[in-house]
Amino acid sequence: MAEAAQTPRTPKQPDQPDERDACEPFVSVRAEFHVSDEQIYLDGNSLGLLSRRAEASLQRAVETWKRDAIDGWTRGPDRWIDLAERIAERLSPLLGAESAAIAVRGQTTENLHQLLATLYDPGHPTRRVIVADALNFASDTYALQSHLRLRGQDPEKALRLIPSRDGRCLWLEDILEQLTDDVQLLLLPSVIFTSGQLLDIATITRKARERGIMVGWDLAHSIGVVPHTLDRDGVDFAFWCHYKWLNAGPGAPGGLYLNRRHFGRPPGLAGWWGVRPERRFEMRPEHLAADGAAALHVGTPSILALAPLEGALELIAEAGGIAALRERSLALTQALLAAVDEALGPLGFKVVTPRGAAARGGHIALAHPDAWRLCQALKAQGVVPDFRAPDLLRLAPSPLYTRFADVREAVRRLRIIAETGAQRGMERELPLVP
Repeated sequence: MAEAAQTPRTPKQPDQPDERDACEPFVSVRAEFHVSDEQIYLDGNSLGLLSRRAEASLQRAVETWKRDAIDGWTRGPDRWIDLAERIAERLSPLLGAESAAIAVRGQTTENLHQLLATLYDPGHPTRRVIVADALNFASDTYALQSHLRLRGQDPEKALRLIPSRDGRCLWLEDILEQLTDDVQLLLLPSVIFTSGQLLDIATITRKARERGIMVGWDLAHSIGVVPHTLDRDGVDFAFWCHYKWLNAGPGAPGGLYLNRRHFGRPPGLAGWWGVRPERRFEMRPEHLAADGAAALHVGTPSILALAPLEGALELIAEAGGIAALRERSLALTQALLAAVDEALGPLGFKVVTPRGAAARGGHIALAHPDAWRLCQALKAQGVVPDFRAPDLLRLAPSPLYTRFADVREAVRRLRIIAETGAQRGMERELPLVP
């Protein structure tokens, strides 16, 4: 650590303003976030920053609990009883989905389990294979393996992982090659969490469904930064988290999508909150399922965990909606690519994110053999990136609060570190954060 400590710290604030950082509504929306003057935060695809709006929503829920106790469930405009439904309505334009197809509940992996339990049929006479990819977040693979075992299937035979040619990205033809007549379900990530590749949801969904295959998507790394049209694309199901680009807080509840064609299916995992609201408190032994995706609720919503999401989503609308955020995100990542090409090319960095706008999500991944130490050295210099094993440095500018000047300054500091070898003073150890 001593060598890094001797490297002169760079100025905290970028000294090259950009007119795009001075425009509205960006200035007003950025002011809503607790952005530190001591940092350039480029890890919003792991955990988004706290906004004052989310903080206020949480505080209102706490005050309601303090003031109204049990009556907080039914009293006033902030009543808890339909908080999940109000949030589903706000999510609808981000997902291109009717609100009845959205349930805000559980956690990402739990929601995948619920969707599999509801939709996967182990008794199909010819189609029992699930196809996923070898690059996806491991938790999805764990869920698929355990679910197949629970349903009497051998994961070695019933789970097929699409290989990657370069260990970074997927090719359409490689995906389609795996969609044989024995496949019942295809599950893919919208954005590959390491490389940042954005898959073509519409095309893959259409081609898979033409072959009689059900299609699900893990939207954890795209919701809030990439527009979706789930209803129009015919997606069967999807699931996601809210703590990344949507800034709902660490471990915030997740969400799921169930296409209307599957409404009325008995929930695989039934619970009392999935009962029709008007019958929920009757406590009948038979499960009278709610309409739409709401039937997939299980237990009582965690109100204090949900509350920040309601406030966080207000800022999406004030920023101009998801289309405006996507436009700014693409501009930020393009500026980042340009700065990397200019400053880091000769220093051993390789961009592994596809460069085309239609094929990249909201973050840029740089491969470098010393990526872990570079990540730590950047943090020491006031820039917060992210490392993914074995050699990826991820930089994720948020369209809600990251400035173009921040992007340029972060690359400048990274260049100085690489040129001076300041990262060599950092200990090499694996990260413990998710």
